[in-house]
Amino acid sequence: MIMPHIFVSDNQSRTQVATNGVRVDLFALFLLTAGWGVSQCGINIFTLMPDKPLPQAKPQALQDSGTFNPGHAKVRHVLFQNSEFFDPRDLPQLKYETLRSLAKEGYSVAKAAREFGLSRPTIYHSQAHFEAGGLAGLLPAKPGPKEPHKLTAEVLAYLQELVRTEPLLKARQMSARIRQRFKVKVHPRTIEKALKGRAKRGPQKPG
Repeated sequence: MIMPHIFVSDNQSRTQVATNGVRVDLFALFLLTAGWGVSQCGINIFTLMPDKPLPQAKPQALQDSGTFNPGHAKVRHVLFQNSEFFDPRDLPQLKYETLRSLAKEGYSVAKAAREFGLSRPTIYHSQAHFEAGGLAGLLPAKPGPKEPHKLTAEVLAYLQELVRTEPLLKARQMSARIRQRFKVKVHPRTIEKALKGRAKRGPQKPG
């Protein structure tokens, strides 16, 4: 009588094999039954899960996207202690949880600042940006000049009116007038450039 046997190709088939961080499937061949001169064989396939992303890759990704929290060591909230999901280095996530604690857990701004390691101005700004743009408002602003976009046709017309009626006004004073009337902050230097550019082009013909 032929006794059943188990065959394994070599010791490597029982070890983890990886190339460039990608694991491969392994298999072992074994004898299912034994009879008079007839044998049936089966194949077991062992599928190993791929490796998780290297933990050191996330901080670099956060740095590249401008969402890395340099003050992550100040975060004390229990959610961010020894958690794989809540990451104190992830600034948008930290801001969101800060706002959630204010809205749903009755935190004061002072308590939220202590627990989540954010300054009060940062929390106030996050509230305003979240109310205006949702989660996207918690992401860093795209690089590039912002001030010229505030000089709408209405604002420029108001500047021209100020120049005509109060020619002795300084750019700093005009900036204050614009902020008071239109609720936007325009740097005095931006105002000077805008007025200088329009002066070079001369008076505009009505459309």
